[in-house]
Amino acid sequence: MSITPLMPVYPRCDVRPVRGEGCYLIGERGERYLDFASGIAVNLLGHGHPRLVKAIADQAATLMHVSNLYGSPQGEAFAQRLVDNSFADTVFFTNSGAEAVECAIKTARRYHYANGQAHRHKIISFDNAFHGRTLGTISATSQPKMRDGFEPLLPGFTVVPFNDLDAALAAIDDDTAGFLLEPVQGEGGVTPATPAFLTGLRQACDDHGLLLILDEVQCGYARTGTFFAHEQYGIMPDIMAVAKGIGAGFPLGACLATEEAAKGMVAGTHGSTYGGNPLAMAVGQAVLDEVLGDGFLDNVKAKGARLRAALEQLIPNHDGIFEDVRGMGLMLGVKLRDSADARSFVAHMRDNHGLLTVSAGQNVVRILPPLVIEDSHIAECVEKLSAAARSFGAAEAA
Repeated sequence: MSITPLMPVYPRCDVRPVRGEGCYLIGERGERYLDFASGIAVNLLGHGHPRLVKAIADQAATLMHVSNLYGSPQGEAFAQRLVDNSFADTVFFTNSGAEAVECAIKTARRYHYANGQAHRHKIISFDNAFHGRTLGTISATSQPKMRDGFEPLLPGFTVVPFNDLDAALAAIDDDTAGFLLEPVQGEGGVTPATPAFLTGLRQACDDHGLLLILDEVQCGYARTGTFFAHEQYGIMPDIMAVAKGIGAGFPLGACLATEEAAKGMVAGTHGSTYGGNPLAMAVGQAVLDEVLGDGFLDNVKAKGARLRAALEQLIPNHDGIFEDVRGMGLMLGVKLRDSADARSFVAHMRDNHGLLTVSAGQNVVRILPPLVIEDSHIAECVEKLSAAARSFGAAEAA
């Protein structure tokens, strides 16, 4: 038998972690890595955080799962806290970001159905987006690497250029339900929406009776220095998908919506076997305790500014490789010049300098550390990044 027991859909590297300690991962041979990938923006509190570990252990010993046929005091309490600290009036809990985006799409379509306008089903989404790997979420993208071999995809999606307000407005027709976008594109290159673009979409939704759906799976939950990234734009969505940081490593996601946007989501219209289980809710509460704790968001802003400044200072010293720094908070990207390949550079840092990062579109290296990093971790990251830049050319030539 030639196929591996794990279906070979990931090009897995030689890093094989068996333990985590704060901002570090330790491999099965004892090798130590500075983790500035964080499970792709997931491990918000790093590895082995005491509050998170205790919450999991205590709840696992009490009650892990019951059917959603029963009442959920755990889910009700966590949902109320999210409502109290966001634009939303109601929450549906999922197990992943893709599920949260699926729920957001269904909520938007069901809204117009409830208003007697079932023809308004089309979602306008944007180039270079990443919304997940389900058939619904890949239908909302234009990237061949995610679509090839899975067609026919679901109808009802129109993809236009990101940060092009005129193109977005021109795509609106009588069948449009709303816009779906990441305020900061992650996999697409750590590209923030411009203020004019995002505020223009909000205004278009208000003018045309559309819904603004934000995918904050990667950029939300304190990653950019505010609880949610859209807060920095002075706008509010109608529906929002979150995941990744919300569980800090435990499988958890959520779809948040206003009461108006969720008017069609009545009993029987959606569900999830595991979504909102008591164990996940205990994890969510523990993470939220940290995120909303005194000084946490201010610290993310401060560390983000410090890390960005340090990265920007590297560019003149390695301008043959680095082009610019982009992003917000502790969701940063280093754009490489065409002479250097981001995937190759990420592998070089990982294999030769013990620094874990993630590549992205537009030849960008994503820098996504745990939100609990200290100044010493920033200094270590910059030192390793600089050393990798110096040795990269020689390694490529060899």
